[in-house]
Amino acid sequence: MEKIIIDTDIGIDDAFAIRYGMLTQKILGITTVNGNVTADMATKNAKLFCKHYGLEAPVSKGASRGLVIEPSDPITDVHGSDGMGGCYENPFDADTKQNAVQFLIETFKAHPHEVTIVAIGPLTNLALAFNLCPEIIPLIKKLVIMGGAFGFNGHTGNMSNFAEFNIWKDPEAADQVMRANLETVIVPLDVTYEVLITGEEIAALHDKFLGDIAKVYLDFSLKDEGFYGMAMHDALTIEYLCHEESFKVIEKPVRVSLAGFTYGQTLIPLSKMPIPDDNFKDLPLKKICIGVNSKKVKEHILTTLKI
Repeated sequence: MEKIIIDTDIGIDDAFAIRYGMLTQKILGITTVNGNVTADMATKNAKLFCKHYGLEAPVSKGASRGLVIEPSDPITDVHGSDGMGGCYENPFDADTKQNAVQFLIETFKAHPHEVTIVAIGPLTNLALAFNLCPEIIPLIKKLVIMGGAFGFNGHTGNMSNFAEFNIWKDPEAADQVMRANLETVIVPLDVTYEVLITGEEIAALHDKFLGDIAKVYLDFSLKDEGFYGMAMHDALTIEYLCHEESFKVIEKPVRVSLAGFTYGQTLIPLSKMPIPDDNFKDLPLKKICIGVNSKKVKEHILTTLKI
């Protein structure tokens, strides 16, 4: 069990990940960010989630837009009108005791080398924290990111031919975080699209909250992809913390494309040929998950979530 902070733009698959996280790790706090929904809506959703499951963890509202890119519309066709399927009345407001960047900085300073940050949304909050207070970077135990796509197992972007959503939402922030010198694990679409659960398997969890909010996602998936189910994108970050042996990992420096039709693409060096203009020179290595034992991972997640 690790001490973790979950940084999230909480939508439906985020909720599955947070539930899995609270059952297997010690959640010190939830920070919210603009992504699937606005930062305000993510904050309200996080409070609703905590209330429903009795999770006593502070919620801190974060960035309402990316570092450079203009904010785009919430993903209502996938996650519903409020990011949580639009099936629960949400009585909470978006006010928080402190903002997400403050919370991150203060927590890492208070618990040096003890806290892992699990980032399952755009990386804006982390980039802001690193820019404002770079001295916290060596104090972070580990960073686990759900994001990116590298082309392994036939999986590329889900927002463009190249870009995955969380990175595409704030590529400038992602590139800054990828260049930071701390232990980083990237859980990209290359593995998350390899772990799929069906609507029937969700129903068998007997978790009414997760079952209710998943309906919009399942309907979208059936209509758009012909599959009545969902990929366990964000939950695989928690699964890595529980069972890292279930993942095949390579170590490479990572950059993010900031221009042109590849905007938002996660990039790794593919050749060892010496070149005069090396965009990866002296950058720290990141652990990139490129393979996964889908059967074991799926079994672990479903067994843990089942009530």
